[in-house]
Amino acid sequence: MYSYSSLEALFEPTSIAIIGATADQDDPGTIVASNLLASGYKGKIFPVNAEGEEVLGIKAFSSISEIPRFTDLAVICLSPAEVLGAVEMLCELPVRAAIVTSSGFGETGREGYILEQRLAKIAKKTGMIILGPNCLGLMNPTLSLNASLSADYTKQGNIAFFSQSGALCNTALDWANSEGVGFSKFISLGNKAVLSEATMLRYLSNDPDTKVVVGYCETLEDGQDFLRVAYDATCKKPLILLRAGGTSAGARAASAHSGALTGTTSAYNAAFRQAGVLQAVDIEDMFNLAHAFSCQPLPKGGSVAIVTNSGGPGIIAADMCEKGSLTVSRPSNATIDKMKGFLKPYAALYNPIDMIGDATSETYAKTLRAVIEDDAFDSVLVILTPAANIVAEVEKVAADILVAAMDSSKPIVTCFMGGHSVAGARNLLRDGGIPCYDFPEAAVRSLDAMTRCYRWQNKDWPIEVCFRRDISKAQSIVANSRRIGLMELVELDAQHLASAYELPVPETVLARTSNQAAKAAKRIGYPVVLKVASPQISRKEELGLVVTDLNTPQELRRAFLEITSRAARRCKDAYITGCLVQAMGPKDSHEVIISFRRDAQFGPLIRFSLGGIHADMLGDVSSRLAPLALNDAQEMIREIAAYPILRGARSGAAIDLGALEDILLMVSQMASDLPEIQEAEFSPIIVGPDGAVVANMRMTIG
Repeated sequence: MYSYSSLEALFEPTSIAIIGATADQDDPGTIVASNLLASGYKGKIFPVNAEGEEVLGIKAFSSISEIPRFTDLAVICLSPAEVLGAVEMLCELPVRAAIVTSSGFGETGREGYILEQRLAKIAKKTGMIILGPNCLGLMNPTLSLNASLSADYTKQGNIAFFSQSGALCNTALDWANSEGVGFSKFISLGNKAVLSEATMLRYLSNDPDTKVVVGYCETLEDGQDFLRVAYDATCKKPLILLRAGGTSAGARAASAHSGALTGTTSAYNAAFRQAGVLQAVDIEDMFNLAHAFSCQPLPKGGSVAIVTNSGGPGIIAADMCEKGSLTVSRPSNATIDKMKGFLKPYAALYNPIDMIGDATSETYAKTLRAVIEDDAFDSVLVILTPAANIVAEVEKVAADILVAAMDSSKPIVTCFMGGHSVAGARNLLRDGGIPCYDFPEAAVRSLDAMTRCYRWQNKDWPIEVCFRRDISKAQSIVANSRRIGLMELVELDAQHLASAYELPVPETVLARTSNQAAKAAKRIGYPVVLKVASPQISRKEELGLVVTDLNTPQELRRAFLEITSRAARRCKDAYITGCLVQAMGPKDSHEVIISFRRDAQFGPLIRFSLGGIHADMLGDVSSRLAPLALNDAQEMIREIAAYPILRGARSGAAIDLGALEDILLMVSQMASDLPEIQEAEFSPIIVGPDGAVVANMRMTIG
């Protein structure tokens, strides 16, 4: 792990060696040297090439060994085969940090991957910081530093940007320059052999020049580390990420692009949610959010005032607000009375505030001032469509908005719809630090993200819950199962493991005959459940091998014979040991499912849903990564669409939510404690007003 101070050599170098800079102006090393000079870098530059040729008027060295000792940064622009030797020589000087722009590493296949691993091993052994390989480099406009292959330099701003994709880096630079937006730090990560997103986040979260961090990622090699770092970072600053590779085709392309494995989309979504990361839906959304966060304060709540001169766009904006986390509140009576004094009688005053098509710059200014002063609103969205009477005053409206924003602590975003008639006003607003969007949807998405960020940064600290469990007993059960070659735990074996975590399970007895089943039922107490007992049969209900609500010995014996004979017919290769007699679950109950599967990047991904078709057919599932805090368990239950059913909708009985939360937390502990369990399903869990029991479970051991 690299500290904030150790990264100073990368971002704040006083001297830079460029390995591979020549007299040929088209060579990558020479391009980097040219960009350093053009950006106004004040430090020392040491070009290195085999001939010792002068580079852009700067004296060059013929060998790495000749450059001054303790040089801060080296930019390596050599062929892949030459990179490792150069890095080893730089380590001997020593040079503290390096940027490797060369391609031909992990993105090219096995040989390149091996080369990249050797590069990472050298860095780990020597403590050298390496950015790349296969990257453009970086920029730090605060120090007039452009140590990159991109001549499209950026002005100073407060947005930090990082990306695995060099092409997206160039796109971001082009966007920023066209919008007049600047960056505090600009980083091309490349293949991330040594420095990853997590390392950059540690640095940028403490960077005084950075207000918002924006990034594009395809893979996260150490998901748990990223989760911890991102959580700490988002408590200080907004973090906006655009993640690619969410589909099977995208995942294959991402793997080919960077040479790394990708995790599941549901795991990434859960990780970003738990860490407070704001996910951009596309490239345009990423840039829109970056601009809004960079120049506007966060709203103190979710109430939005929509000021418009056209009903349609106002309604669209209101719909978007209600679909997200925003509310379209009614103005206070004092504000309504104030607006009646200057708006036409047929204007709509109750939000969206529609001043009607004959609105002027004066009515815009007065209305905006009124809603800014109204405590009922936390943010303001101003929409303008180029109606005939306002076209000549569009830039006056923009100027009035800028004046109003100077005296406001509330965020103001605008949407000036149209083309050439509003282009000048848009530029005026953007230059003045007011985001201006082409359409209402983008404006609302920005306000929604800003509101969610404020709530995240002002949330209560998560409550960590630790239940009593017998870890040594659980580990012994798993180890014994692996020793005898049992890769799946079901029925009583799974119950023994569950008992180590004090999971609530119904009393269960294995009966080898119908008479034994009757005796067990008498001891347990009717009604009971009967299910086939076989280590090879896990989906019992789907095969008709479970009978519930048995109330008499006669019903029980008949069911025993039916189940065992049906199992023998349908599962001919299964070893049937008899039937399990089990106590019925709570009355007025519902069936739910809790499961987990180990994700390649993030570890155990826990899922929750109502039983039946809700998970499989309707996709009504919530997900979080282990370990869960209490608020995670609460949110998982409440965010599924079927939650009203659990709360007793349509005169039903409300379940014991606390009992269900406890089971989620116990499963989370099990998943965290026992990495040998690759996946597990607790289904069904019978939950009612008086508690919950885990009626069946199965676990796969890796």
